[in-house]
Parts: sequence; C-alpha cells; structure tokens
Amino acid sequence: MLSTNTEFPLTARLALAIANPLFPALDTQLRGGRHISADELELHSLLQEFYAELEAFYQRYQVELIHAPEGFYYLRPRASSELGTSILSELEMLVGKVLCYLYLSPERLANEGVFSLADLQEEILTLSNEQALLRMVNQRAGGSDLDKKKLTDKLKTALRRLKRLGMVIGIEGQDRFRITEAVFRFAADVRSDEDPKALQLRMIKEGEAVANRAEADAEQENAE
Repeated sequence: MLSTNTEFPLTARLALAIANPLFPALDTQLRGGRHISADELELHSLLQEFYAELEAFYQRYQVELIHAPEGFYYLRPRASSELGTSILSELEMLVGKVLCYLYLSPERLANEGVFSLADLQEEILTLSNEQALLRMVNQRAGGSDLDKKKLTDKLKTALRRLKRLGMVIGIEGQDRFRITEAVFRFAADVRSDEDPKALQLRMIKEGEAVANRAEADAEQENAE
C-alpha cells in the first residue's frame, strides 16, 4: 500500500501508528518542541513500539526523531527543514543546566523527585553569581529588591517554557514540579567519562552553561 507520495511506502505498521487515537496529540507535541519522557506513559509507549516507522515518517519533513540515551524522544530539525526553530535565552539555558544538576543530586531522591520554585532559585543563587544573573534580566541591574523580584518572575517564565518542552511536570494544585529525564538534553555536551554531576557543576560555575547555543539548545517553535 502506497501513500500519495509514491516514493514513501505507507507500511502496515506505520498506518497502524498513525491510526492510533493518541497519534494526533503526539505529533502536535513533538512538532511543538516537546520532549516525551517515560512520565507520559501512553505517548512514550507509542513511540517505543513504532519508533522505526515514525523515524522514517518524520524524515519526510527533514527532521530527525531522536531517541536519547536516557530514554526520552524529541524532534531535531535539519538545516533543510521547513519547521521553525527558536533558541533558548541565556537564563533559560542556565535554568535547564541547574535542573539537570538537581536531577543528578541526592536531593531528588530525598524529595521523591519533587522541587519548588524556591528550591530552584536557591540552587541557582548558590551555584551562580547573583550579579551575573541579575544582568540577564536587566543590564543595568544594581541588586535592588525590584531587580530580585524581576529575576524571580523571569525564573517562573523560564520554568513555564521548560515545562512546555517536557523538561518538568507540574504537580496539580501545588506550586511544585517534578524534573524529567528530558533535562539531559542540557547535558548532551557533557557526556564523557567525567562524573556528570561534577561536570555540570563546573560548567555552571564557570559560566559555560550558557556558552554553547548549538544543537543542545535548539527546539521546535510552537506553531500558533
């Protein structure tokens, strides 16, 4: 059986994947830049079962369906792709790196994987230079209470964006969140024999957490 594009065979398994009632939601989320982790059990299972078929399906759009070593899935556009991409801000990159550091920390096990905005802000202020952080919000920041409030607001915004990308999952009815393995997207440039937690910490402290804006921080732009 062939699709209207005779160069692309619509195999029985691909047809089965596309016919799945979960596929429209999965496709929309992937194209919107979301990373699908094991926390989203049904969508993750669909990707696991039909990965080879869906990988070939998305190649038609000049994008790669990536299955990361940590188990999550996402779409990565090629240079020839018609899908738009956007770049995370310096602060969003830093938040992502710190979330990855927290994911690797003993605190995640102690807290059953649950953190709050206050936990995130405390960790960022501990690991990073406060004045450098404030300058990410306002180049003329002098450390006033207003500047610090703006930083808190920006952290909330960054966390919301990373939530849309599947890096964290909010806990209903609470101002808390659970970090998913998808934050290892921010560790793609540090996979080596060195201890990943120690390496993440060094990169954050030395300012390297926001230096590389190549593949690791690219994400699909949500078509609205």
